[in-house]
Amino acid sequence: MTDTQIVELGLQAMTIAAKMCAPVLLTALLIGFAISLFQSVTQIQEATLSFVPKAIAVGAAILFSGNWMLHEMVTYTTQLFEKIPSLLS
Repeated sequence: MTDTQIVELGLQAMTIAAKMCAPVLLTALLIGFAISLFQSVTQIQEATLSFVPKAIAVGAAILFSGNWMLHEMVTYTTQLFEKIPSLLS
C-alpha cells in the first residue's frame, strides 16, 4: 500500500463523513440561527425554546435524509471492500 493510496482512503473517509454530517449540522445551524434571532428580537431568554425545536428539526432531518445516508454509507463500504485486494498487493 503506497502513501498515495493511504491519502486517497483518508480523503474519501473524510468526504463521506462530511456528507453524512451535512444535513444534520446545517439543519441545526439554520434552526439555531432562526431561534437566536427570534430570542434577540423578542428578548425571551428561555433555554428550552432553543433546545426543543432544534432537537425536533434534527430528528426530522435524520428521518428525511436517513435513507440517503444509509445508501451512501453502504456504497462507500462496498467500494472499500472491493478495493481490499488491490490495496494488499
